[in-house]
Amino acid sequence: MNSNVTVTETKFSGVRVEVRTPSAFDDVVNRLTRLCGRSSIPELVELASEDISEAAYVSEVERRFVGESGFMLFSEIDHGGWITKFGINRRTVRWILGNPLIAITMLRHDLTAGLFAPVEVLVTESASGEGTIVTYVRPSSLIVIGDNPQLKAAALALDQKFELLIERITLTE
Repeated sequence: MNSNVTVTETKFSGVRVEVRTPSAFDDVVNRLTRLCGRSSIPELVELASEDISEAAYVSEVERRFVGESGFMLFSEIDHGGWITKFGINRRTVRWILGNPLIAITMLRHDLTAGLFAPVEVLVTESASGEGTIVTYVRPSSLIVIGDNPQLKAAALALDQKFELLIERITLTE
């Protein structure tokens, strides 16, 4: 490595959460779709490049992209669509979702929070085909690795919003 480069390693651990629900895979995915808006990072960057105020940006993001849950889908990775080639016949989809208006509450205290915002959730059909497993890593367990009370407060607020979304998509009716 170049002698002018400094590398720092910090060990930390995250909290992986697994929620099992008797709700069908399609029901969980449909709820997630209904509760989240949709956007892409390029759309958000393009909007930010316009000659508008911060307040106007916030208003436009909320109006155009944010879903009922406060989150928007940025990307969907359908692992179930390709793992069948390897003999695994279960539906599983990874969603990357977030909200720049939530992210900024953390990024203003530590830009490295951007490594774990947006958040991710994996929705997997149970092995029996009856029920669904929703897996995620609690955001604050990844975002806050030092003594930063303001970052911790913002990350815990994200945890609460994200866990409410998980609760809503896994409910049984």
